[in-house]
Formats: sequence, C-alpha cells, structure tokens
Amino acid sequence: MDATPAYFDRQYNARASVQDAGALIARYAQQSQAAFALPGAVRHQRYSPRPTDLLDIYLPPAQAGQGPTAPVFIYLHGGYWRALGRDDSAFMAPALTQAGAIVVVPDYDLAPAVSLDHIVDQVRQAFAWVVRNIAIYGGDARNICVCGSSAGGHLVGMLLARGWQDEYDLPASAVPASAFPLSGLFDLQPLLHTHINDWMRLDDAAAMRNSPRFALPDARTHGHCQLRVACGEFESREFHRQSREYLAAWRARCLPGQWVEAPATNHFDLPLQLAEPDSIVHQTALQLMGLSSKLAQS
Repeated sequence: MDATPAYFDRQYNARASVQDAGALIARYAQQSQAAFALPGAVRHQRYSPRPTDLLDIYLPPAQAGQGPTAPVFIYLHGGYWRALGRDDSAFMAPALTQAGAIVVVPDYDLAPAVSLDHIVDQVRQAFAWVVRNIAIYGGDARNICVCGSSAGGHLVGMLLARGWQDEYDLPASAVPASAFPLSGLFDLQPLLHTHINDWMRLDDAAAMRNSPRFALPDARTHGHCQLRVACGEFESREFHRQSREYLAAWRARCLPGQWVEAPATNHFDLPLQLAEPDSIVHQTALQLMGLSSKLAQS
C-alpha cells in the first residue's frame, strides 16, 4: 500500500467521521434496556470456565416460534475491541425475537488488557457453547446467523475463518448458516501504524493471524454459509474497501455472498437498523434466518 500512515489514521478514525458519534453510541445502551425485561431472558450465562466469559440469551414469544426450533442470531459488538459490551448490544433483541429468532449477545474482554488472540478465542468459545447448548432454549444450532459491527464484523470473519473448530471440539461442519458483518475489518495490516494500534499492540504476525481476509474457508465446509456484507453509505473509503474486497474474495472461492446497500447510514447508526423492522438491515437478517421478511415477499 502506498498511502501514508496519516491517511490510514484518518480513514480508520470512525468517531471523527460522524458529528454525533457519542449520542449514537449512547443509543445502543438506551435501546438495549427494553431487551432486559423481555420474558424469559437469560442473562449472565457463562460460556467458558473463565468468570468474565458471559452471554445473554433473549427468547422469542411462543407464538413467534418457527416450529420446534428457532433460528439463532448471535450479535458481536464493536468498539474497536476496547469498548462496549453486552449491556450496550441487545438493542435488536426486541424486534428480532418478536419475529421468531433467539438472540444471543456474548461479552468478551477488552484491549489493551487482553490481546486480540484472546478476544478471538473468547468469541469462538461462545460460538461453540451456543452450538452445544442452544437446543436447551429451543434454538436450532444448524441455523445460526452471526452478525457484528466494526470490530464485531472482524470477529464474525474470524468465526468464518478456516480450520479452528477442531481446537474447540467441534466438527468441521459446525459453521454458521449465515453471516452478516457490518462495517467489518478483514485485513488488519493497515491498522499497524494507526492510533488503533496504541491499544491493540499488534505486530505483523498478529495482524496476519487475525485477518479474516487471509483465512478464508472453502466450499467444502462453508458452501452452505450465506454471507451478506454491508457498510454505511457515509463511511470512509477504507471501510468500504475492506468490506468490498472481503466479499469479492469470499465469492472467488465459490462461496455464496451478496452486498447489501445501506443508504443514508454511517458507521454508528448502521447497526441500529437491526432494530428497525422496515430497514434493509433488519429485513436481511430475517431473510438469512429464514424468517418472514419483506425481502422474501418481493
């Protein structure tokens, strides 16, 4: 890449790209409050022996169930791996559970207290726990959609990466049925000389090891996994490039994927559309899980 470090620093400064970033981020926690009161919500479920490895589960009302098992929506929060958590990240749960999905929101530890390798391990532990246990809550482990925004989009990519399941005692076939990264980061090399690396502390090897763009699966294990990729219309050139190139590389491996246009959105309000039933983002999530959506009807 021939762009300067200063260029990348500007391009990946998501907060600077939006005038009201703080107010939008505050909406995550405000809108998540409604989820905590949902009937049957299971909060603070441990997904590994570590005391901080917790997730929340939000269940659909009985009348919204899709037969004996419900599709599962796992949401991985953003925050550049150093901010936010479960309590900020359940804003989509009321709308998606009403449509018939189980929503799972895991926590992970934050940089710089832990490395990115540690965070990726936590997310994979959480996914493995869901695969093994979600049937207890009426969920279908064969119909899991993984979604995340920004750093969460990166972590979605790390769940789609090849060859990690055996380490977690999962069969190679235990992969998401669908994935929906929003404004994801799939090649971490450009971040090495930006302010983001002040807290991530990545070296070249860690950046490559944790770049989904360079760990793509193949059609043998992931041929059924439907990928949808979105990026806010008003996001930087680099965020768009990351998403477009990841999708292109995915499709080049004969894997099914499509771009989702998200007009009039930015880095921070794009994930909030998951909670808006009339939005293309919400409708895409429903379609990926096989739930009734306006997209399916059109």
